Amino acid sequence: MTKDITAEILSIGDELLIGQTLNTNAGWMGEQLGLVGIRARRVVVISDDRDDILAALGDAKADVVLITGGLGPTKDDITKHTLCAFFGTRLVRHPDIEARIAAFFESVGREPLEVNRAQADLPESCTVIPNDRGTASGMWFERDGRVYVSMPGVPYEMKAMMQQVVLPQLVDRFAPPAIVHRTILTTGLGESHLAQRIAAWEDGLAADRIKLAYLPSPGLVKLRLSTYANDDPGTARSRVDGQAEQLYTLIPELIFGEGDERLEQVTGRLLKERGQSLSLAESCTGGYVSHLITSIPGSSSFYIGGVVSYANAVKMEELGIPSDMLELNGAVSQPVVERMAVGVREALRTDWSIALSGVAGPDGGTAEKPVGTVWVAVAGPGGVRSFKGFFPGTRDLVIKRSALAALNLLRRALLEAVHAAI
Repeated sequence: MTKDITAEILSIGDELLIGQTLNTNAGWMGEQLGLVGIRARRVVVISDDRDDILAALGDAKADVVLITGGLGPTKDDITKHTLCAFFGTRLVRHPDIEARIAAFFESVGREPLEVNRAQADLPESCTVIPNDRGTASGMWFERDGRVYVSMPGVPYEMKAMMQQVVLPQLVDRFAPPAIVHRTILTTGLGESHLAQRIAAWEDGLAADRIKLAYLPSPGLVKLRLSTYANDDPGTARSRVDGQAEQLYTLIPELIFGEGDERLEQVTGRLLKERGQSLSLAESCTGGYVSHLITSIPGSSSFYIGGVVSYANAVKMEELGIPSDMLELNGAVSQPVVERMAVGVREALRTDWSIALSGVAGPDGGTAEKPVGTVWVAVAGPGGVRSFKGFFPGTRDLVIKRSALAALNLLRRALLEAVHAAI
């Protein structure tokens, strides 16, 4: 069996420790390492302190040590100097890198300072990793069979280095065991209830040497199937695909896509395929569904527009909701949200519409309608459908979960309309 290749991630920066910046780099790096068969065994977050960095480097036991942060031009960026101390080397200036840095500043009409030019000073014993998105180069070291790679903490600079240079070279250097992954995306059921529903199927994965990971996020649960391809990669792929197909038969209504797809992309694609249009009427989500839809390139081909009807006056004037309906039922109710959906669909002359009205909090809840209560409606060629959801959590979570629930209701309505037409 191929040797298990491990990695450690050292994230350097005081801003990470005090919570000023979220350490999104480590999560992304761990995911990318796993995709090429390298197992991340720990993440260490350390301050911009020479002794702390040296101690963390000395404690590292993995085959690969990935370091981010501390490569900027200011005095608090000490990673290069500390790496020189750790590897017993010195900084030397690279004229080609200095010229590229100078050209970068000149292209934006600025004169590079000496601190900017000093970013071309790199440890003599390292292999330089070019940075085509910034001025801080990456550095590759090897010692005692272990690889150390230092990269900028700026996410888009680090990601480019990882994808273009670091990951391919790590695969060549260590030949880690190939891993076959398939990630299935679900919505509409929480992690615990989903696990209960597919428990018998999950129990059978061991026979195919497949591991299942639950990856929950607000409104979604990713199911990642993984197996080592120690024999034939094609056979490993077949094992994973076979189990995935079984999953599709178990929870077809919960699965909306795979891999990196987003629910708004899937829904938008269904609208595009049918040549149909969409409008929105949002109250508690305040335009968040519109934001998700318009984040999709090409959404102008199906998304017409929307109304953020936060106040009751807007619901009445723009969406045609009678005042007595609001007085009798309240804004957060089935009759009102269904009328919102019909009203915006008629006003903007679209094939489909979504409407949402709820209590996002943290205030405004009642015993009958606590914070997190949201009514969602979808209007289309076949009429109106709606449901009441309860999405507990912070205001942001209520908004995000409500938006995903609304998009999923539209997705299911579109699929049912397609099946009814066949």
